Amino acid sequence: MKFLLDSLRKINLRRLIDILLAVFLFGVLIIPILVIAIVLTIKSTDSVLYWSNRVGQNNVIFKMPKFRTMRSDAPNMASHLVKDPMQYFLPMGGFLRRTSLDELPQLFSIIKGDMTFVGPRPALFNQDDLIQLRVEKKVDMLVPGITGWAQINGRDELSISEKVNLDVEYMKNKSFFFDIKIIFITLRKVIKTEGVAH
Repeated sequence: MKFLLDSLRKINLRRLIDILLAVFLFGVLIIPILVIAIVLTIKSTDSVLYWSNRVGQNNVIFKMPKFRTMRSDAPNMASHLVKDPMQYFLPMGGFLRRTSLDELPQLFSIIKGDMTFVGPRPALFNQDDLIQLRVEKKVDMLVPGITGWAQINGRDELSISEKVNLDVEYMKNKSFFFDIKIIFITLRKVIKTEGVAH
């Protein structure tokens, strides 16, 4: 009993909320998750999940899962930087990207502790300019999120410096109610499919 109480004390409130909410959402969304997995299995010979090397808190690299939206021979870079990315998309890849349904497996990353619901989006391991600027601004100390302040203020349309400036703004104003605001705006933008280049 003492060990359990000591373990619970080490988990801060934000982390506890992350775990409980991620487990709840996984249960609620299990049917669409399974449907997407089945359709991807039928439509593609590639694996259902794509594990992307991402930069986490304190620049630790972790494997972030997404539903596969592009073929396995697609360039290993942000899709909005790929010349003619449409040639690499799987049949339902564009739909998954526009609706952000490809992000659902990241609930696993939240439960594992690599991510949180709200924070800077984790950079790809090879986005050196973004990583360096985040280190300079101390944004690398934050746990990366599924959504964030930069995500709802431009996403793919933002320059590197604009993204980091918004990350810094989030870091300075970080609070429970600010996170709730970001989550509600995210849901609205997902429904309208705003800010997604590809």
